[in-house]
Amino acid sequence: MTATGKSALALDLAEALGGPDAVEIVNADAFQLYRGMDVGTAKLPPHERRGVVHHQLDVLDVTEEASVADYQQAARADVAAVRARGRLPVLVGGSGLYVRAVLDHLDFPGTDPALRAELEERAARRGTRPLHDELAARDPEAAARIDPRNTRRVVRALEVIALTGRPFSARLPEHVYAVPAVQLAVAVPRPELDDRIAARTAQMMADGLVEETERLLGQGLAEGVTASRAVGYAQAADVLAGRTSRDEAADAISLATRQLARRQEKWFRRDPRVHWLPAADADDLLAAALHILAP
Repeated sequence: MTATGKSALALDLAEALGGPDAVEIVNADAFQLYRGMDVGTAKLPPHERRGVVHHQLDVLDVTEEASVADYQQAARADVAAVRARGRLPVLVGGSGLYVRAVLDHLDFPGTDPALRAELEERAARRGTRPLHDELAARDPEAAARIDPRNTRRVVRALEVIALTGRPFSARLPEHVYAVPAVQLAVAVPRPELDDRIAARTAQMMADGLVEETERLLGQGLAEGVTASRAVGYAQAADVLAGRTSRDEAADAISLATRQLARRQEKWFRRDPRVHWLPAADADDLLAAALHILAP
C-alpha cells in the first residue's frame, strides 16, 4: 500500500533471493505506467533500483488511457518471460485490481464507445450520484464497493452490466490464482502511516512535483483520462493556476493520499491470501518476509 515501504522491501527481497541475476520486478502501480510521472508517483529512479530489472514502468504517455485488460496481458507476458529466463518475478504495487488482474482468474469484457460516451455525458450533465443510484438498483454489491464520486468506475460498472447482462460484481470472482503467488503486505499503524504520508508529500514538493506537473500539462496531462486522476497532480496544477498555495496543496495531497491508503488497505484486507507483515525496521521486515517465503 501507499507509503508502507513496499518498494524498498521488494528490493531487499530481490537481493536476499539472489539479486539482479535471479529476480526481476513487475510494477503493479497504475500510475507508474506513465512516462514522466515520477515524483508524484514515488517511482524509483533507475539509479536506486540496485540493478534489478523493472517491467511495466514508463510504458504509456499521459494522454493514453490505462486499461486493466491491456495491463493484464502485458504483465502476464512479462511474468512468463522472467520465468523463462530462470528468474523469479516479483509483482510490486498497490493498485489492487491490477494485482488481481495478473494473479487471478479475471476476464475483462470489451467496451462500447457509444454507450460509454452516453453514460459519461449523463454524469457530466447530472453528476455521478444518479448513475450510482442506478448501479445500486441493478447491482447492490458493486455499488457498495464503488465510491459514488468515482465516475470512471461507476460508468464502467454500468457499461459492463449492459454489455454482459451480468452483475459487475460477478467480474470479481473468488480469490483463485491463475498465477500462483505468495502475497505480502506491510501493516503500518494508522498514525505512523499518516506521518509517513505527510513526510513523503513534503519531500515530493521539495523534489519538484509542481515543476513536474507543469511539464506534464504541456504534454497533455489534463486531457489524460487516467493519468490526470493520480493523486498530487491536480493539487499541483492548482498551484500553477494560482488557485492555492504550495502549503495548501501539500495538505490536500496528504489528505487524498491518506484516503487512498485507507481504500487500498480495505481492498487487500478482503483477500484472505495476503500475509500481513507488521511494520518494523528494514532488517526485521525482510526477515519476516523471508520466513513466510521459506519452503
